[in-house]
Amino acid sequence: MTKTVTRLFDDYGDARSAVRTLESAGFSRDDISIIANKDAHGSHDRDDDSINEDGDVTKGATTGAVLGGVGGLLAGLGLLAIPGLGPIVAAGWLASTAVGAAVGGVGGAATGGIVGALKNAGHDDDEAHVYSEGVRRGGTLVSARVPDERRAEAEAILLQHRSVDAATRGADYRAGGWNTFDPDAEPYTSDQISAERARYSSHPSTTGL
Repeated sequence: MTKTVTRLFDDYGDARSAVRTLESAGFSRDDISIIANKDAHGSHDRDDDSINEDGDVTKGATTGAVLGGVGGLLAGLGLLAIPGLGPIVAAGWLASTAVGAAVGGVGGAATGGIVGALKNAGHDDDEAHVYSEGVRRGGTLVSARVPDERRAEAEAILLQHRSVDAATRGADYRAGGWNTFDPDAEPYTSDQISAERARYSSHPSTTGL
């Protein structure tokens, strides 16, 4: 039996490193997914094959590339749009579930939703809303479907790379007046995302398993 392990990352570089560590540990690329707010980081490394020299997703990428690609999950990154999040950089099964239907090409508007995808993957309502809001505010999600007996190993890998616990971050969001993720809300601006990044960069964001 498999379980879905998902964590939020404030820094895209940490999320990318977590994906590579999962792959190196033998977790299948087909069972890993990454969804990142495109404007969150501005720092995709140039060795991510689908990102051009300006930091944008290579134009002309296909849905197949977005949802898998070859040569590792990160080689298949592509640009999508999900309601409430705006442009995202994504690859893997969770992105496929979130968009619901083929998008045809780069920049295509997506159908479906991130909250529903997370709930379908086994997360409760609260986790799904917090993780979705985290991406809206500039974060990156890494999600992996893992065998029961390897769940603790996968969780340890995500924690090792400075992931964020949903309960901790949700409590912080609610302290600021937030309640639930709203797919009809305007995506965060670059300035708002920068403010969020500065807010969480000054203190530890990980918690125990």
